[in-house]
Amino acid sequence: MTFRLFGLEVIRTERLSPSLARVTFVGYGEDAGLTGFHSGGRDQSCSIFLPQPGQSEPVLPPEQEPGAWYLAYRSMPDEERAVMRSYTVRAQRPEAGEVDIDFALHADGGPACVWAEKAAPGDRVKVLGPADADNTGVRFQLPEAAPWVFLWADETALPAASAILETLPAGLPVRAFFEVPYAADELTPRTAADLKATWLARENGEKALDAIRAAELPAEAPYVWLAGEAGAMKLIRRHLLNDRGYDRRSVSFTGYWRQGASEDRLRDEAAAGVTEED
Repeated sequence: MTFRLFGLEVIRTERLSPSLARVTFVGYGEDAGLTGFHSGGRDQSCSIFLPQPGQSEPVLPPEQEPGAWYLAYRSMPDEERAVMRSYTVRAQRPEAGEVDIDFALHADGGPACVWAEKAAPGDRVKVLGPADADNTGVRFQLPEAAPWVFLWADETALPAASAILETLPAGLPVRAFFEVPYAADELTPRTAADLKATWLARENGEKALDAIRAAELPAEAPYVWLAGEAGAMKLIRRHLLNDRGYDRRSVSFTGYWRQGASEDRLRDEAAAGVTEED
């Protein structure tokens, strides 16, 4: 079993920047200690289920075969069904039985953003999390022969990019572009890699695509990882492939969200085979 449901309980929260909050969880009930939770690190993704207003815990159908379970979940009344959103496992500390998940915050944010801003010790969620470290929720797969790495992330993908940087080998050249709402969202990544990072703040009218187009980058094809808003990601990917001539086989890209579309809609499109390919 690659993924299964885990019960998580908040033990502490931390505001990392104006647009990023960290929530630290432990397991509860049969998941106390989180001994079955096996994050693969890097950009490990999981699905969080949040309670509706007035609920002490998220309401979900009984566990069964994945396809049947998801249909049962979507068939539940909207006002009862737990809210599902995708997030990165920012860090796991097995010795303490703890998991960190970072939430991007927006003034007009949705249910997960609202929940994270109010999260307090004792609050409970369910997570469809990794029961095996080697799983499809880890998309960053660095080839041994990669001469350098190119990263792009907006604030929603910054936790994943930060976790990736922590795993890279010493001295590996990395060129990263981070687009965030505010200059105060700039965080100093921990990495042994040879990192050159450019931070772009939208409050100052700065856009990652403009900076990437103007940047001097090696002609040798890197391993590319792109994650964030799907529309912006598509334009950056097109520039790297068409204008820079980088190898599309060495590009990993994931639309974490899309302007004007809910996550439920994105999941339905993914199930129908709709992708962000050019």
